[in-house]
Amino acid sequence: MSPGTVLVIDVGTSSVRASVVDADSNIRHTHRQAVLPSSPVPGFVEFDPVELAEAVMSVAQSSLADAGPVGGVGIANQRASTILWDRHSGIPAGPGIGWQDLRTAGMCLMLRDQGVKLAPNLSATKLAALLDMADPERKGDWCFGTVDSWVAWTLSEGAAHVTDATNAGVTGLRRIDGEDWEPETLEALRIPESCLPRVADSSGVVGVATALPGAPPIAGMIGDQQASLVGQGCTRPGLAKITFGTGGMLDACTGGVRPAFDIHGDHGTYPIVSWKRGAITWGVEAVMLSAGTAVEWLRDDLGIIASSAESHRIASQCSDTGDVWFVPALLGLGTPEWDFGARGTLLGLTRGTGRPEIVRAVLEGIAHRGADLLEAAEADTGLQIEALRVDGGMSANDCFIAALADATGREIEVSPVLEATTLGAAYMAGLALGLWGDEEEIADAWEPGKVVEPSSHASPAKRARWKDAVARAKNTIPELSALEFS
Repeated sequence: MSPGTVLVIDVGTSSVRASVVDADSNIRHTHRQAVLPSSPVPGFVEFDPVELAEAVMSVAQSSLADAGPVGGVGIANQRASTILWDRHSGIPAGPGIGWQDLRTAGMCLMLRDQGVKLAPNLSATKLAALLDMADPERKGDWCFGTVDSWVAWTLSEGAAHVTDATNAGVTGLRRIDGEDWEPETLEALRIPESCLPRVADSSGVVGVATALPGAPPIAGMIGDQQASLVGQGCTRPGLAKITFGTGGMLDACTGGVRPAFDIHGDHGTYPIVSWKRGAITWGVEAVMLSAGTAVEWLRDDLGIIASSAESHRIASQCSDTGDVWFVPALLGLGTPEWDFGARGTLLGLTRGTGRPEIVRAVLEGIAHRGADLLEAAEADTGLQIEALRVDGGMSANDCFIAALADATGREIEVSPVLEATTLGAAYMAGLALGLWGDEEEIADAWEPGKVVEPSSHASPAKRARWKDAVARAKNTIPELSALEFS
C-alpha cells in the first residue's frame, strides 16, 4: 500500500469522479461516470441510488487499476441529497431525493405553522417523505444517509453507517451547536433516531473500504462545498471561496467560534460546520440556486449556444449587454432574498438585442448573484473579504470571471483545478494519514491558477440596476415566496 496517496471519490449532482491525489497535491488517474438526475414532474429531482453505487465502484476500481494501492480513501459529496435503505438487505426504499428537490415545500409550510422551521433543500423533510412512502407506520429497520453515507456503506460492504459533521449539519436535524440530533425535529417528522448515521469527524478513519483492492481505510468525509473551501486553502478566518457549479455556493471560514446567529443571519447566510477535527471549525454559507444551470438553459432549452464553453465566445462578441439584465432565478432566489417563488427574468430587450447580448446578460447575471453572496457574507459576519477564490466549471469562463471581478469589485483568484472538492477531500483524509501536518500547511500551499482584477468599467450604478432587476423577479409565485428560509 502506498502511504503517500489518497483515492478521492467525489459525487456531484450529475456525475461521480474518482481521482488519486499525492502528497504534493497532484491529482491523477481521474475517472468519471455520469449519473444524471431525473425530474419526473416539475420541482422533483431524483436519482437512482443503485446506479450511483455502481458508478462509485466502477470509477474507484478504474482509478486504482491505473494508480495501484493507496493509503486511504476520502469522500466528498453533494450535500442534503437523501437516501433511505433497508439496513439488512441494503436495498433503497425508493429514489434518492436531490438537494434541489422542492416536493416538500408544502410540508415545510405546514411545519412552520407548528413552529418547526425547515427549508425544502434540507434533508429533513426529504427523509420524512421517503419514510411516509415506504413505511408509514415506522416499523422497518432503515438506514438514512446523505450521499457520503451511502458511499461509505457501499465501500465498506455495509459495515459503516456513518456521516461527518459537515454533512450532518445541513440535514436540518442537528442542534445548533452541531453536537447532537435535535429530538423535537425528529419527533415532529416521525423520524426514528435508530435510522440516523453515526456522526464522525471530517478527518479520521471511519471504516475500511473492503470492497476495494487492498481494503484501504476510509479516512476522510466532507461535504462538497466545505471540501472546496479546504481545497482552496481557506482554512483561516476571513478567507472565502465561491464554487460555481449547477448552483453557486460561497463559503467563508470564521474560525473556532460559531457565528452569533442561531438559524440565519439578517442577510440570509447560515452557519455551517466548515470541518471537524476534534473541535469544530465554523463558517458561513451563502447560496445561489441557479448558476451553471442558467448556462445549461441557454444550451439545452433555448439552443442558442452549442456548448457551455461556447458562452464565453458568444458573449465576447459584444462589449456590453445593451442594458439587458438576466436574473438567474430558475429555481428561485437564495441568499440574501430566499424567495423560492422568484423566477428567472430577462429584462431590457429591444429589437437590437441579439444572441451575444443575451448570453452576456446571463453570465453577468450570475456574476452579480456572486456579488450578492459576497455582500451578504460580509454583512452577516463583519469580515472583510479582500479577495475571492473561485472554482467549479464556470471558473474556466474568462468572460464570466471578468464580470465577477467587476460586480464584486474584488480580486478574483481562480483555482488551479476546476474541482477543488477533490483536493479538499484529499486534505481531510491526508491529515488523518499524516500526509499533511495541519490546516496552516494547507493554507500556505494555496497558489491561484490566475488572478483577475476588476476593470476600470466597474460601476456602482450597474449594481443599482441589478437590484432593480432582482426586485422584478421576486414573488412571481406568491405561495412559494411565502415559504420562509430556515
